Amino acid sequence: MQILFGTDGWRGVIAREFTFDNLSLVAQATMDYLHRHGLAGKGLVVGYDRRFLSREFAERVVEIACGNGLQVWLADAYAPTPAVSWAVRELGAGAGVMITASHNPPCYNGFKIKESFGGSARPSTTKELEELVAANMAQARPVREEPLTDALAAGHLVMFDAAAGYLAQLGRYIDLEKIRQAAIPVVVDPMFGAGCGFFPLLLPGIAEIHGEQNPAFGGQPPEPTEEHLTELAALVQAGGYCAGLALDGDADRIGAVDETGAFFSSHMIFTVLLRHLYERKGLSGGVVKTVSTTRMIDLLAEKFGLQLFETPIGFKHICELMLEHDILMGGEESGGLGVKGHIPERDGILMGLLLLEAMAMSGKGLRQLLNETMDEIGHFFYRRIDLPIGQEAKAALIARLRDDAPTAIAGRAVAATNFRDGFKFIFSDGAWLLVRPSGTEPVLRLYSEANDPAMVEELLSAGRTLAGV
Repeated sequence: MQILFGTDGWRGVIAREFTFDNLSLVAQATMDYLHRHGLAGKGLVVGYDRRFLSREFAERVVEIACGNGLQVWLADAYAPTPAVSWAVRELGAGAGVMITASHNPPCYNGFKIKESFGGSARPSTTKELEELVAANMAQARPVREEPLTDALAAGHLVMFDAAAGYLAQLGRYIDLEKIRQAAIPVVVDPMFGAGCGFFPLLLPGIAEIHGEQNPAFGGQPPEPTEEHLTELAALVQAGGYCAGLALDGDADRIGAVDETGAFFSSHMIFTVLLRHLYERKGLSGGVVKTVSTTRMIDLLAEKFGLQLFETPIGFKHICELMLEHDILMGGEESGGLGVKGHIPERDGILMGLLLLEAMAMSGKGLRQLLNETMDEIGHFFYRRIDLPIGQEAKAALIARLRDDAPTAIAGRAVAATNFRDGFKFIFSDGAWLLVRPSGTEPVLRLYSEANDPAMVEELLSAGRTLAGV
């Protein structure tokens, strides 16, 4: 089996691809990588989420790390991915491993690498890991291991509280007292994931749903998208709350519901928080967005005089720029957002707290805050659709768009193109259509944004016709 890392880690269906044997191969390659780059002597942090067998998978990684001579810190309970990333940085570890499949369906689990700077593994790192796994398999290289009980007895393994240092960092970054004084009625949905309990710890009395242990995640993927947040929206619509916040399975991504009970997308969150960081918190720096992210970020960065960068989809690309430049904020369409002064990493809990801070400092709801900005830069509408597509049809579409891209779509002349990640067609009024075949799934993703919802639908329909699906 060929093991490949996606946008953030290696994931697979439990017992089919994600097995103890395959995990052992990936863990051994990770230890080889750390030794090769002189990082093994700094030790390894290991954390895990609330998925089926996550604790046991994490313990297997620990056995292999200790067998390869590393000092290991293992979380003593489930923890959010950003808490594990923060621990890597706080402890000065060589790397971290988080056992999680993030927002994937319940049958999945996964293996995320966090580098010494406390962020997702860079593309160059995951490429080298893939090569090490393949080479070790070809050479039938044995996995080195030390039993967990022996590692504990020898002091090679230390159990630690991954929440403590992370919560302290959040308390330094956010004006929690301001939020408490505002007494905003908010309900949080951690979607049965690793973010359960963290908001109530910081803000006692805050309402939380779906906080119990449930590896089946209530029968749906723990992904904070509109179709998965109907219960949260209904609670807000019923009038008891002014906002709803949601986290994905490992709490590194954010979703929200505004004061009207309407879904508040990641594009809206990015826009509101960028303004909050710049105007209320007085921070500055560059801004990073992925190719599928709203144009509102471009216009807001221009308004504030902030340098704008654009990357392919995947927070690992944003992370690289956060390491190389003074970046105020970076974000992507899927709800992954990161900010200056923290770690170069997505953090859904911190983003939720920042939203509450923006509301507390302004005395306004999320929709009010967004509308204030859109009244200045323009009102935008956005939608994405995912369509099944066979591998042959996908390859043919890519070849056709690459070699013979259309000059007009839906009767509108294409003013510019951007083929950085997929095929993005931009029109003179700023509207755009992105046709992006998935690199890992038999899926075609179509994205569109315009200042008229009817135009969004027209462009998406034209995209379907263009793709022949």
